[in-house]
Amino acid sequence: MMARVGEVWDVAVVGAGPAGSAAALGALLRRPDARVLLLDRSDFPRDKSCGDGIAPHVVDVVRALGAPDPTEGFAPVHRLHLVGPRRGAVVRTMRRPTKVVPRTVLDARLAAAAVAAGAVLRRHTVRSVEQRADLVVLDRTIAARAVVGSDGVNGVVRRSLGLPPNPPRAMAVALRAYAATPVGHEDEQYMIMSGTGWPAYAWSFPIGDGTANVGYGMVLEAGTASRSRLEAELYRLLPGLGEIRNARAHRLPLSTARPRQPDGRVVLAGDAASLINPFTGEGIFYAVRSGSVAGIAALRGAAAGRIVRTTLQRRLGAHFRVTGMVALLGRSQSVVDAGIRAAARDQMIFDDLVEVGLAEGRLTGAALARTATELVRRLPAGGPR
Repeated sequence: MMARVGEVWDVAVVGAGPAGSAAALGALLRRPDARVLLLDRSDFPRDKSCGDGIAPHVVDVVRALGAPDPTEGFAPVHRLHLVGPRRGAVVRTMRRPTKVVPRTVLDARLAAAAVAAGAVLRRHTVRSVEQRADLVVLDRTIAARAVVGSDGVNGVVRRSLGLPPNPPRAMAVALRAYAATPVGHEDEQYMIMSGTGWPAYAWSFPIGDGTANVGYGMVLEAGTASRSRLEAELYRLLPGLGEIRNARAHRLPLSTARPRQPDGRVVLAGDAASLINPFTGEGIFYAVRSGSVAGIAALRGAAAGRIVRTTLQRRLGAHFRVTGMVALLGRSQSVVDAGIRAAARDQMIFDDLVEVGLAEGRLTGAALARTATELVRRLPAGGPR
């Protein structure tokens, strides 16, 4: 016998991080009178393991949803410094600066914006998802005409659709911490790639108050990813790094193994849809972009799944093909170094790489040609490795 449900929401969103808050904002932008329920297992503010780097494209999406800039008050970071696994390097000014905003701040601001727009935020841990003919029922008591799952790759919503987790080749793991900003990197986002355990890199992203978000990440397929190894590699690649605090490890489901969005009233966004850039590990832009699409689509009830699938394919399909190609080519350290050296020679190529790594950009023919030239110039006798 089916459990009786009480109030029926137009949209229920499971997970109130950037993807979930963007979903609520998207639904309410399209239909201000919609009844939108935003559920999260934690109270806000709450921490979330992340690199905290926020591209300006994230702000563009949030503002288009009618919400205020969630990065307001944080210092812009204009320079990006990349060091390749074979020591190729580029330091350039980005076309538009990024900001580094701790997730305790960012997520709370986005959730507050969703509430201000009309969403109801409740602390609740969802444990079951039941699809009925005309409703989706959460925990046998909460009913909605559609549900957005933004509760992560191992969340209950994705599992309810029968979708498997990412395989090791498309899952990364990272250790994030906070520390005094490393000397020499006070005004730049710094990423140094490791020649061992490849693909892997360490980062230092300055918040602007004398501290930085620092960390080390690697693809699971590359080897054992114990906490002790992650921390040791972080110190090896950032020599002189002082004491770290609030270290937390997390897994990153890469978009190279994103699942096919099923038809129906249950849709996925952000990490739950395996939307992490395999080139950089960036996920906030994908979260707000996919969340906004999912929230608007959810207002269409049974058509939501089809709309999310076709809309994301139209908007991001070409970009996903580029990042997939970059991830495949990036298994060669020589190719990665060649791309970095090409970016050091040409601002346009640098700009292309930033757009691919932080938003929804694509590589131009000129970028590919210059990278190939750099690769040939430095090829060892045995070819690329």
